[in-house]
Amino acid sequence: MEFFEAFCGSITANLETVGFCEYGMLNQLWYWRETMMEDASDSILRSDDQIIRDLTKRIAEIAHDPVMEERRKLWHKHAAFDGDRPMVLAEHGGVQDIIPESRLKCSGERARGIEQGLRHTIFRFEEVGDDHVVEPYVDYNWEVSNDGYGVPYHIERADNEGKMGSYRWDPPIKDLDKDFDKLHPRTFSVDRDATMKKKAELEELWDGILPVRMRGGFWGTMGMTWPAISLIGLEGLMMAMVDNPDGLHRLMAFLRDDHLAEAEFAQREGLLSLNNENDYIGSGSEGYTHELPQPGWEPDQPVRLKDLWVLSESQETVGVSPEMFAEFIFPYQLAVIEKFGLCYYGCCEPVHTRWHVIEKIPNLRRVSVSPWCDQAKLASACGDRVTFCRKPNPTLISTSDFDEDAIRADIRETLEIAKGCTIELSMKDVHTLHDESWRLGRWVELAREEIDKFGY
Repeated sequence: MEFFEAFCGSITANLETVGFCEYGMLNQLWYWRETMMEDASDSILRSDDQIIRDLTKRIAEIAHDPVMEERRKLWHKHAAFDGDRPMVLAEHGGVQDIIPESRLKCSGERARGIEQGLRHTIFRFEEVGDDHVVEPYVDYNWEVSNDGYGVPYHIERADNEGKMGSYRWDPPIKDLDKDFDKLHPRTFSVDRDATMKKKAELEELWDGILPVRMRGGFWGTMGMTWPAISLIGLEGLMMAMVDNPDGLHRLMAFLRDDHLAEAEFAQREGLLSLNNENDYIGSGSEGYTHELPQPGWEPDQPVRLKDLWVLSESQETVGVSPEMFAEFIFPYQLAVIEKFGLCYYGCCEPVHTRWHVIEKIPNLRRVSVSPWCDQAKLASACGDRVTFCRKPNPTLISTSDFDEDAIRADIRETLEIAKGCTIELSMKDVHTLHDESWRLGRWVELAREEIDKFGY
């Protein structure tokens, strides 16, 4: 789920503490983030320019395909709870064998990263065919950084041949009372000169093909439980709820104030940009809506927090009771959520057990219905006021047996249970297709066939 993208979409500058990132035109692009952020002065090799430009011309053709305008209209109706049918999305950024290194033609490392992202976008349009919209722009964002919490920690990853795998870390805060003063709030800065240099390079590279525009975000989730766990550990978080509740409240208040300071810094400095188009919002949706920006905003004015979508979630507290979640986590999340325009809540956690808590969010518009959710309870709760964002279990398309009957049955179950709701079907967190890349597009076809059978 931690897919970083920084090209033709939202660039995340606060990479150390973000657990999610937003998508844009070139979705699920690890490589651009890694190479661009590591050495922004490293120019694209001239020998690779033409390869990138040729691929970008295909992207421009895709962006101007009439189907994109059809999809935009569908998304806007969907956001207004007046959709024609459930929207279907299928992510593939974590599937490393779709665009293997052997297919890349560029020679420079940074150029190969850009190429990989371009080819992913083309693949999604030509082979997957979901409802993702490709906008006709190259997006860039402000170069923003922070100095951390003053207590760095070391992450030790397993040797997994370059693939996503397990890791562990040693939390720096061992005793909440004794060690708390080691923490300091992050301070934030923006490098405007470096940003303008990046803008000029992008304009030169894509001159005459796609316009360059400022757009992107600086955080993925504002849920705060991952930063808390990075500081005190998962066991430390859970134990503190019992043996040091005052200390945990102090930590969560610290993180609440810190996250608000980050958001307010970006707003004060005029760094915010809208996320109401194909921006990756929540934990697997697209941001199209006419509700944002809110009334009073004009295109020549700075974007406000209340003009934006925000994601909040608390996957890591899945093992605690709804009562403990309500006491130690939710109040601090709510103070942040309320600063924004609309909220998408949840990710992998089964939120049905805590719905009576999160339904208090006044600007809640979408909720994640993970494979571990009780769909019936959430469908009843969502009704016609919160979008039912269903995420089928990715094992359906990842294991050795691609069972179309099982896939159809799974989709039919959701459509039947959630009829009357505004539904999204989003296949995500896919890490393998068993070396059969056609599976993702076939899943989309099956989903649409079942949707048609339900009379949409």
